[in-house]
Amino acid sequence: MSQTPWEHRPDPLEQALRLLSERIKRSSGPPKNLLPAIILFVVLVMSLKSAFYKVDTEETGVLLRLGRFTKTAPPGLHMKLPFGIDEIYRVKTGRVLKEEFGFRTEAPGVRTVYSKKDFNEESLTLTGDLNVCDVEWIVQYQIVSPDKFLFNIADPRATIRDLSEAVIRSIIGNANVSQVLTTERAELAMKAEKELQKILDSYDIGIRIVTVKFQDVNPPEAVKAAFNEVNEAEQQRESLIFQARELYNQEVPKARGVAKSLILEAEGYALERLNRAYGETERFNALLSEYSKAPEVTRQRLYLEAIEKVLPKVEEIYIVDKQTTGILPLLPLRSGSAAGGVQ
Repeated sequence: MSQTPWEHRPDPLEQALRLLSERIKRSSGPPKNLLPAIILFVVLVMSLKSAFYKVDTEETGVLLRLGRFTKTAPPGLHMKLPFGIDEIYRVKTGRVLKEEFGFRTEAPGVRTVYSKKDFNEESLTLTGDLNVCDVEWIVQYQIVSPDKFLFNIADPRATIRDLSEAVIRSIIGNANVSQVLTTERAELAMKAEKELQKILDSYDIGIRIVTVKFQDVNPPEAVKAAFNEVNEAEQQRESLIFQARELYNQEVPKARGVAKSLILEAEGYALERLNRAYGETERFNALLSEYSKAPEVTRQRLYLEAIEKVLPKVEEIYIVDKQTTGILPLLPLRSGSAAGGVQ
């Protein structure tokens, strides 16, 4: 059973004194002259006892005077009017209260024990793509205005539970099953928290939602095996995608580097050819300028430069006097033993 967030505890001493007074009135034991004194003493003790009340550390006292709200009392010892004129309710405002949906906690602790009872009416929820999910969640809240919590609505706890179910079903009904079961659980819980707080604020019952948390979300038992197979296939697909991206990140930068290297090499070769062409052009223009100044000298110089380049490559050199007349037309120049010599 969940704990009631407010308490109105009757005073046992007050009840005992009241019962004693009634018995004295009915009995004939004491003398009649002592009866008024006893009654006065009992009334005095009852008034003193009922004039004090204590509020615990995690509580806030709500004081009613003749059934109407008067004030709130912080933790500690306080006074009030006796004989039922003032009535005190203690509300646990210093504690975070919790409502569970789809399960119940039987024994909290290091190893929490949960109830095995079936709560399918609370947990089975239809998603936006017409699938069914088994959703277990908790709503934690705190009472920030105890007077509103007590008197603005008849049953605050039942109201919180009904509103929580309505909000969760509405939000899950607008999402698909994969979002609910995997990726967007935290986002949906945050959205439910804001929506629930908005509705409770409109009711003005003094409640602050601390958190809405999905405890466990599973497919129904009938389709759990198939859903697990789908999850395994999706995980395998994601693994292959990651492997492909890894290979892509390895090969593409390498190919880009090779392509850039080839482009730079081609650009360097083109620049070299252009510079060489420009140099040859400048050399030719300079030669033409000198040739126009002294054609014979330039021609002779070009001839000598050409001879300097050609002669080192010739294997055999023959020097013939231009006045010689006895050379046969068919002279075996390459058949002799002195090849490479000068004839």
